Amino acid sequence: MNLIKENWSKKAYTEFLQYLKTFKDLQYLEFNQKIVSSQYKSIGIRIPILRNIAKKILQGNYESFLKVMTLNYYEEILLRGFIIAGIKDTAKLKKYINSYVLLIDNWAICDSFCSSLKIIKNNKKEFWPFFNDYLNSKHEFSVRMAIVVFLNYYVEKEYLNSIYEICQRNLIDKYYVDMAISWLICECFIKYPSATFKFLQESHLKPFIFNKALSKIKDSYQVSKEVKANLEKLKKAKICCKTPKNV
Repeated sequence: MNLIKENWSKKAYTEFLQYLKTFKDLQYLEFNQKIVSSQYKSIGIRIPILRNIAKKILQGNYESFLKVMTLNYYEEILLRGFIIAGIKDTAKLKKYINSYVLLIDNWAICDSFCSSLKIIKNNKKEFWPFFNDYLNSKHEFSVRMAIVVFLNYYVEKEYLNSIYEICQRNLIDKYYVDMAISWLICECFIKYPSATFKFLQESHLKPFIFNKALSKIKDSYQVSKEVKANLEKLKKAKICCKTPKNV
């Protein structure tokens, strides 16, 4: 099917849906349904296929495609996210993100979308306040989106103290937000172990986040056994201790 069009009609989109369903993979569908809970019906299409389709659609009139899209299938939501993530105009991209984020209802769509926003790499200062605003949301996956964007693109010295402050902020009390914060702390520890160890000593994190962060760090192959032992002591003591020399 020709995916590079100057204009997408509703009829063309109906034909596209039939084309999309030819990629159905029953084995993948069964696997994905075990790890992802969503309100959307799933066809069972692997993500690399959806990414390739999105790249082709972006070469044509992608906005006309987005206008005629239905949002009934899990794969449609993923595909919409991959297309939006490929928009080069940052002002237009932000508008699409504002509407797209409300469609996100699970960690897989959220994280796949965030990892696709490669444009942020060269526009960090512009996007930092934009995603910070989402931290005030009452929508679980709007907040998670911001956290996952930070761990994908902002774990660097310039933003480190701001990230530590965010991790301790009184954000919406939701499981997938807390898990994302734990993951963010782990990423910070792997890249900046001394600073993050000190942060863990002095922080006032929620117990769930603190314990999950330590668990993720200890699961990492990039952290030595000695450092993991010191983290275990910190967890048991629940008080400040000296930063080990090799951290």
